[in-house]
Amino acid sequence: MSPVVFSGATTTIADIAAIARKNAAVQVEPAVYDRLEKGRTLLDRAASSGQQIYGLNTGLGANLKTSVTEDISAFQQQLVRGRGMGVGPSLERDATRALMAARLSMLAVGGSGISPSVFNDLLALLNRQIHPVIPSIGSIGAGDLVLLAAMASTLIGEGSAEYQGKVYPSAQALKKAGLAPSALGPKDGLSLLNASAVSVGRGALVAIDAGALLDCQRRSIALSFEALGGNPRILTPAIQIARPAAGQVEEAEKLLALLEGSSLLEAKTAIQDPLSLRCAAPIQGALAHALKAATDAIELELNSAADNPLVIIDEDRVLSTGNFHTPSLALAFETLGLAIAQAALASAARFIQITGSGRHGLPRYLSPVGGASAGFVPLQKTVAAIAGAIRSKANPVLLDFLAVSEGVEDHATQTPLAVAKCAEIVDLWRHLVACEMLAAAQAIDLRPELRCGRGTRQTYDLVRAVSPKLEADRALGAEVLALVDSLRQ
Repeated sequence: MSPVVFSGATTTIADIAAIARKNAAVQVEPAVYDRLEKGRTLLDRAASSGQQIYGLNTGLGANLKTSVTEDISAFQQQLVRGRGMGVGPSLERDATRALMAARLSMLAVGGSGISPSVFNDLLALLNRQIHPVIPSIGSIGAGDLVLLAAMASTLIGEGSAEYQGKVYPSAQALKKAGLAPSALGPKDGLSLLNASAVSVGRGALVAIDAGALLDCQRRSIALSFEALGGNPRILTPAIQIARPAAGQVEEAEKLLALLEGSSLLEAKTAIQDPLSLRCAAPIQGALAHALKAATDAIELELNSAADNPLVIIDEDRVLSTGNFHTPSLALAFETLGLAIAQAALASAARFIQITGSGRHGLPRYLSPVGGASAGFVPLQKTVAAIAGAIRSKANPVLLDFLAVSEGVEDHATQTPLAVAKCAEIVDLWRHLVACEMLAAAQAIDLRPELRCGRGTRQTYDLVRAVSPKLEADRALGAEVLALVDSLRQ
């Protein structure tokens, strides 16, 4: 596939996903190297003048007042080693590639003062597909230093890394790929660490997945309209325009497009349907709005200098900042998680409506044989369990922090945790969408008079490719998972 080109201004979540999941190569515009050279020169000049520069000639955090006057380059190695405190399961391959790509994109803006050679070493690590083993726990959102220390460790030949499917000591992985350990100059270690690349990289992947699943949810809603004999006139443009809440007009248009050609548009239907169906457009619209906000927040970070200290090339000076702090990013993903949860619970409600006791003219439990047949009703327990898990994970964590580093870091955002739990919500949501689609397809088979719309017929065919019509009771769990895999693709 085509390479992704970093310019310091144009990186998108789609670029990060292509690098992380399709192994797209990364190229860098020449102007980036010009900025890197200027930034490095400015930083060295400021340090030579005797200016105190955080993390270059001072300690970090609670050690801020400790001067570093001897072997400043060696201090950068010490800085990396001293922050390798992460624990927990290792990040998955795509998340690791995403965070490496995110850090490179942010460095390309030119505010770090990183040595161009070290930038190139990180670029080579990504393009040669050497993936540091990075723990998942250790960041509270005030920068991801502890987790990014694992990336920097591999760069200098320490720690562990995956290469061609096997985990090696990093020095061995580098050698196998024809690379040498990086030599860190003043501030280079801190330039690698002091950013929110874990949150940003993983957040890009979550936003991509949520966007794909938003479309799947839209399709399952349209299928539920068919299944329940719903009133599509609720999607009339004039209704949406009368109260154009965020995303509502667009979502109603998309649902109507999926129903185009359906006999529902010609049939006599109920005046009002349950709210999970009747209010689908505003529910989906709110989610689409939250997803755009999260995407915008990620792409702002990908194309910004979040460094501390910051090398301001245009003003020829170096200043300490709080740009590594990400409250807006954390809030965006907390909001996205809540918006997904709301849409997911509406999906669960529609599932219960479809599989209930002979509702909406459908056979009880969607069983063609009736009697003591369980039909789809046992799957209601699974749906309720998934909905409960989503509700639990949607609880905000933004305010859950402690003061650390002797009170120097007395505020945090928990952005990595907000992003991680949002990823878990997306995965659970995918299971609910699959359950709704499965039930809706069964209901459609039990409505022989129905003519599906062009879009809903495609969704029905997607379901029936992995799950045949239920004629007699059978285990449906494996078929739900098969449909989940189809949706994931």
